[in-house]
Amino acid sequence: MNSPVSKLYSGQPVAEEPKATLPGFERIRRYWDKVNECYSAKILPGEYYVTTNDELIVTTLGSCISACVRDNIYGIGGMNHFMLPTQMINSDTWRHPRLSLANRYGSYAMENLINDIIKNGGDRKNLEVKIFGGGKILAQMTDIGQRNITFIEDYITTEQLYLVAKDVGSIYPRKVVYHPLSGKVKVKKLRSLQNETIIERESRYLQDIQGKPLSGDVELFE
Repeated sequence: MNSPVSKLYSGQPVAEEPKATLPGFERIRRYWDKVNECYSAKILPGEYYVTTNDELIVTTLGSCISACVRDNIYGIGGMNHFMLPTQMINSDTWRHPRLSLANRYGSYAMENLINDIIKNGGDRKNLEVKIFGGGKILAQMTDIGQRNITFIEDYITTEQLYLVAKDVGSIYPRKVVYHPLSGKVKVKKLRSLQNETIIERESRYLQDIQGKPLSGDVELFE
C-alpha cells in the first residue's frame, strides 16, 4: 500500500492528517501505525468499521468472530467483531422466523457491516469474505467459540456470500490486521495472554449483551 507520509522532520517520517471517516464511524479510534506507515482503525467487541481510505483495520480476538468483507472491484470494505450471547433458545437456523436472540445478534452484526459497505458504494455481487476467531479461551463457556464459528459459516452459506479464507478455532487468541483496499490480512496467533486482557474484555462484553434483545430487525440491501 502507498504510505501516507508526506515529509520528514529530524530525519523521521511524519504522517499526514488522516482522511475523514465515513459518516457514523467518527467514534472509532484511529492511530498512526509506525510499523506499516499508515493509519489504522482499532475495533473492540461489538464494533465494526467500514472505509474507503487506504488504511488498516485492527482487532484482537479470542472467542469472538471477525468477518472481513470487501467489494473486490471498488476496494471498499470493513471488519466487525462480535460474539453470540449464550442463550441458544432453539436450534433453528438464523433465518427462521423463530430465530433465537443469539443468532439474531450475529446476523445484526453481519448485516450492519454489509449494508454500510453497499450504502457507501459497494455492490453485493462483488463481496468477498474472510473470517477469523472463535478460539476456545473462555473456560466457563467452552463451546461459545464453536457456536460463533457455526453461526458465521451457516450465515455465509445461506446468504451465498463468497468465502475467500478463514482461520478459526484452536485455543489461541488472534490479532487480525486487515487492509480492505487490497483485501490482504495478517493474522498473528498469540501464544500468551498478557494480564488476561482478552479474556477479561470478552467476558465483560458477553455479560453486557446477555439478555439484551435487539430493538429491531435489519435486512440486507440487494
